[in-house]
Amino acid sequence: MKHLNKLFVAVALLAGLSSQAQDSNNPWAISFGVNGVDTRFSAATKLEDQFSEFFNAKDHWNILPSVSYINVSKYVGSNFSFGVTGSINKIKKFVLPRVGDADYTVVNPGDLSYYGVDGVINYSFMNLIGSKVIDPSAHIGGGYTWMGDASAGTVNGGLGLTFWFAENVGLSYRATYKHSFDDTRTPDVDIASHVQHFAGLTFKFGGKDTDGDGIYDKDDACPEVAGLKQFNGCPDTDGDGIEDSKDSCPDVAGSVEMNGCPDTDGDGIADKDDACPEVAGPKSLNGCPDADGDGIADKNDKCPEVKGPKENGGCPWPDRDSDGVLDKDDKCPDVKGTAANNGCPEVSDEVVKRLNDYAKTILFDSGKASFQQQTYPVLEAITAILKEYPNSNFSIEGHTDSDGKDATNQTLSENRAAAVKNYLIEKGIASSRLTSAGFGESKPIDTNKTKAGKANNRRVEVKLVK
Repeated sequence: MKHLNKLFVAVALLAGLSSQAQDSNNPWAISFGVNGVDTRFSAATKLEDQFSEFFNAKDHWNILPSVSYINVSKYVGSNFSFGVTGSINKIKKFVLPRVGDADYTVVNPGDLSYYGVDGVINYSFMNLIGSKVIDPSAHIGGGYTWMGDASAGTVNGGLGLTFWFAENVGLSYRATYKHSFDDTRTPDVDIASHVQHFAGLTFKFGGKDTDGDGIYDKDDACPEVAGLKQFNGCPDTDGDGIEDSKDSCPDVAGSVEMNGCPDTDGDGIADKDDACPEVAGPKSLNGCPDADGDGIADKNDKCPEVKGPKENGGCPWPDRDSDGVLDKDDKCPDVKGTAANNGCPEVSDEVVKRLNDYAKTILFDSGKASFQQQTYPVLEAITAILKEYPNSNFSIEGHTDSDGKDATNQTLSENRAAAVKNYLIEKGIASSRLTSAGFGESKPIDTNKTKAGKANNRRVEVKLVK
């Protein structure tokens, strides 16, 4: 029998942890409160008497007026949780059967301490009844009870009820019948079998909500960014009722018809696609108006109030800048140029020098091809100069100092030159006019032995392609 006791204890503890209605969001729980030990079930009384006096705490229950149990538990899925409970008590009321009679008598065994360690398998019915507050449950398990000479392993079973008055906090009650395997029991008396009642608070925890939006990571489609429950935890930054991932303009409130983008001038073209977002215009002209009706948007019409053919830029006269090249053939109709350069001004050495004076001041983030903030005005100035010479082509060249590996410097120089080229293209310079190349550390213009020399060698150059 002693080996059987040890087996029950081992099985109970390996069974795991138990509690009320944890879930996959908050898998862990801790409960604590008061327990009551009712030894009346150790007497072989009639079954109807057992249930009629089940809650007769005054006559039968032993209660220690302090926190006398603690339970730690973990949810494992499918409404099941596993756990371990530790409890203490003082036995001052012990029920024994009266000899020759089905009735019983209550005795005081003296200073009898009670200690219990129990493993429990718990099943919650809360999901089955569709409640989020009332949580009935049933449990089985086993453990070991130390109660003087009646210490023994037990097999347990019972029912429980928890009232969740907050998401993670509940009032819980559990009644557990513990059937003892005490070696001292007689056919009529099992002095260690009893019912133990537990009443206290239960706290669930362990749920992970990285972005703190009240939606657990496992249910959050955007766990790193705070969002809204109606969008499964994803944000709606501009508050227009369209989540950012489906919003073509996530930072500016817009309409569903425009995929979350605004249409300021109401011409049916979203501002982001409207070349003239403040003034209504037809879709054929990208939302820009055409005051003179010549089919050329006002912003591109050199004579917006007077009709003119497209080949003359919307003007009725053929050579607006009087450079001898007709507007229809003049690639720079508003700036005097030369016939040899298709009506555009030719790039002088002074212009190339000015471009490279700007290029030397382009600053990148250390070891990267991304621009530092103060560089953007410089890039804008270079863009403006290139737009003055729309018929000229340029090469963007990148160079580094000698720090680091040759291959790394070569790649970095290529990426930086490409970054400048891509920026200029984004700002309206035709891609056909630009090329880029990197030369790593192979073409220094200064020594690499000083900090100043290295700074000079880390550079971008702009060259005219003739």
